[in-house]
Amino acid sequence: MQPARRLYRRESEENRRSALIAATQELVAEGGPEAATVRAIAERAGVTPGLIRHYFTSKDELNRAAYRTLMDGMTAKGADAIEGVGASPEERLAAFIAASLRPPVLDAGAVVLWAGYMHKVRSDADLLAVHEAGYLAYRDTLQRLIETLPRDTSPGQTRREAVACNALIDGLWVEGSLLPAAFAPGEVVTIGLGSIGAILGIDLLAQSAKLPDFGRTQT
Repeated sequence: MQPARRLYRRESEENRRSALIAATQELVAEGGPEAATVRAIAERAGVTPGLIRHYFTSKDELNRAAYRTLMDGMTAKGADAIEGVGASPEERLAAFIAASLRPPVLDAGAVVLWAGYMHKVRSDADLLAVHEAGYLAYRDTLQRLIETLPRDTSPGQTRREAVACNALIDGLWVEGSLLPAAFAPGEVVTIGLGSIGAILGIDLLAQSAKLPDFGRTQT
């Protein structure tokens, strides 16, 4: 069954770009980057193929924008969560981690989309640059939060901890998204907070009950 074509509408340039990016993401998630042809993207977005060139110089640029949007969105969800908590460094770090390990970040579609771009990263230097920028943005945010914790640290320690914590979050994100039935409600967040707390030598689980959306974490 073919996906329904979106109706043509006059929209702002920003909305049109967003629609093209969303269409590209849907197609890549469904069939990999090869499925996101210019014709397929145009049909999914409800525009003519020629109009895509008005917003993106090439299909490769559109693909990079779609991947960048995915990567940036994950960091943004964590940053938004920080805004809703107090000034405690432990609470802010717990909020960032919890937001990274629950919906809408914890999502099978997002993992499939991410995986769809992975094999192209090695052969596309520009896409690799997008991947690196997204990874560093998330990891550096994590490191900055770690650096505010009231602890004594040695030179380079917080960077190494951020790398380790980022890797742990990535693994839980993949498995928690693809195999939700393998985890009890809230278990992915609990494992993440407990494990990262162990790496850093602090009790992050005690902070989770203070989070404004703690109840949603448990569902």
